[in-house]
Amino acid sequence: MRRLMLALLTGAYLCLALIVSLFLWRTGATPTVGVSAFIGTLGLCFAFHGLIAQALMGAALRLDIDTIREAHAILLDQIEKVDARVTDLVDTVAADAQRRSEELSSEVHQLEDLIQKMNDRLEHQLTHQVAAASARTSARDRAPHASHMLQVVQDALAENRVDLYLQPIVSLPQRRTVFYESFSRLRDETGRVMMPAEYLAVAEPEGLMTAIDNLLLFRCVQIVRRLAKQDRKVGIFCNISLASLGDESFFPQFLEFMQGNKDLAGAVFFELGQAAFERRGPVEARHMARLASLGFSFSLDKVTDLDVDFQDLARADVKFLKVGAQMMLDQLEEQDGKLVITSLPDLNASDFAALTRRYGIEVIVEKVEAEKQVAEVLDLDIGYGQGHLFGEPRAIRDAVLAEADPPADFIRAPMRRRAVGW
Repeated sequence: MRRLMLALLTGAYLCLALIVSLFLWRTGATPTVGVSAFIGTLGLCFAFHGLIAQALMGAALRLDIDTIREAHAILLDQIEKVDARVTDLVDTVAADAQRRSEELSSEVHQLEDLIQKMNDRLEHQLTHQVAAASARTSARDRAPHASHMLQVVQDALAENRVDLYLQPIVSLPQRRTVFYESFSRLRDETGRVMMPAEYLAVAEPEGLMTAIDNLLLFRCVQIVRRLAKQDRKVGIFCNISLASLGDESFFPQFLEFMQGNKDLAGAVFFELGQAAFERRGPVEARHMARLASLGFSFSLDKVTDLDVDFQDLARADVKFLKVGAQMMLDQLEEQDGKLVITSLPDLNASDFAALTRRYGIEVIVEKVEAEKQVAEVLDLDIGYGQGHLFGEPRAIRDAVLAEADPPADFIRAPMRRRAVGW
């Protein structure tokens, strides 16, 4: 098409040049002038043709450039939209992952609470069943399972198959280990580790808790001294049963041992459950006071009610209050624009730790399992945390445990007293 147009234009230019030259020749010009006019006119036509073609090409080029710029702007706009959609998708995926993680954590907590309730219920039922059986029958008529379990516990104590587990307690927010909580675990003849729910039901009625407490205490003292040699200033929470505190035959030996180790008063803390503390009688209270007179202090765990008598705790030298992390967070609710604790509605939740500190009591949140719990606990100004997030209970190595083995009579004396009917 373009070649045909060029041919037609060339023909037109030739015709125009001939017309000009013929016009001059007819007006009397010489042939030379006619030829010159023909050539000049043809040159001018081609010159104007070139100029016009260049102008049209420039206009077309500018149009193409504008089209490209417009396409580029559209492309940038589409890229921005895609980027925004990708960002939204990433945020949605992250939020969904966080939500699923929180749901999973919540389900894990519910499962743990259910297992704990089942464990408490089983322990409660076993305790009452064994106590009822003991009241109705003699030791020879004891149920086969309970008799077997009792024998397993006695053999574990006699053969020193009692392990010591330690779980770190950290400062918040630094997460530096400042304390350990100790746990005792018995092993049967096959090496299987028995949980407290299995053996407490038979150990407590038979007075074997004093032997377990004796062994746990001795090992805690030895571990504290070992850590002190390594220049590690940490304390250990040592569980003690209400039965041991109320045992008039066992406690003098217990007190004598602590008298010889009263230099560890700032590093060994005796721990009781809240329910056991509230059930203590005059004998137990007197024995706690005698330990306090040596400089030792106490901790309450298994706290189920935050509305406690802090003055009573301070009088009993209770220095620590352990509260389950989820239990603490479940107690929070908003009233009149402020966050309060359900059982203490007149107190801002952030002031609870400050209130306990006025009585010389530090709050430790236990059973901390998720980072989200840590963030919420930090808003409450609580200074210490314990739970699997910071470290699981770990068994002390056999070599270290062997160094902390007490003399044989340290365990067997309480067992012998029970055997002769003390």
